[in-house]
Amino acid sequence: MSAKSRKEPKGDGVTGFPFAPERSGSWKITLPCTKAEAELLAGDVPEIALLDPPPTLMTSEPDADKPDDWQLDAYVEQKPDKALLALIAALVPSAKGAKPTVTHIPEEDWVTLSQSGLEPIRAGRFFVHTPYNADQAPEGMTGFVIDAGRAFGTGHHETTTGCLMMLDKLRRSGLRFDDIADIGTGTGLLAFAARSLWPAAKVIASDIDPVSIEVTAENAGPNAVRLGSGRGQVELVVAAGLAHRRLKTRLPYDLLIANILAGPLIELAPVFGNAVLPGGSLILAGLLDSQADAVAQAYRRQGMYLAESIVRGDWPTLRMVKRRT
Repeated sequence: MSAKSRKEPKGDGVTGFPFAPERSGSWKITLPCTKAEAELLAGDVPEIALLDPPPTLMTSEPDADKPDDWQLDAYVEQKPDKALLALIAALVPSAKGAKPTVTHIPEEDWVTLSQSGLEPIRAGRFFVHTPYNADQAPEGMTGFVIDAGRAFGTGHHETTTGCLMMLDKLRRSGLRFDDIADIGTGTGLLAFAARSLWPAAKVIASDIDPVSIEVTAENAGPNAVRLGSGRGQVELVVAAGLAHRRLKTRLPYDLLIANILAGPLIELAPVFGNAVLPGGSLILAGLLDSQADAVAQAYRRQGMYLAESIVRGDWPTLRMVKRRT
């Protein structure tokens, strides 16, 4: 899951995508917003898409006891002028009259700052930590070290954690998969996890963002993951959806994982539905609880049914199964 492919939520109760500037002179614009406004900003925002470069948006829930009081942080590379401040303020009408807080962000190593404080994640049998956290996996758990400096999927968001828990649950239930695809892989974590659970399977991971695939390749080594197209290996391709020759050649899949936004999940339902074997599973995540019915219905129209779900906060992970004819 990469910045360009899904704007993955980062951190508990946070939507948007992490900002890791590589140059000095960055600025943060902060405004209050509602939960409903935050949900809208989790998708594409046409108002800022044409700006060069576009601001990076993050929304968060500062106080869990006030579930409707959220916060918008917009990160920009230059000191914002009045026009940009007005544009950002227009994204959150509930903040009308509030004065934006503008903060200068000094030049620092953002990757170190952002990852050094992240606690390891336990999801089912999986123990996930960053390179800046030297904790070893407890006995009986499968450890992964994931560097998400340029992409997504450290496991610290509920969507990624939910997918890991669902994969673990499938393995514990005795299900076996031979052909697995991870669409929108981000850092490769879910592909690596699937490979560890079904080591004889063929696994392919894709992302629309070439940087994501570079990061996944970099993460493979520290996690003893072999790259390639054979069994027990992970093949990497840059692609939107299943629009790549290798992804099409390897059809059909008995397990397809897609941790992306609700909009693309609905749009790609016919493509993903056709890509899964009868009886095969499709793990869907990256959607809000309010979007789950619409996503599930899109896949029901493709001959699938909702077998189970895992809900982490406002973020459900769905397992759809293709009906046998």
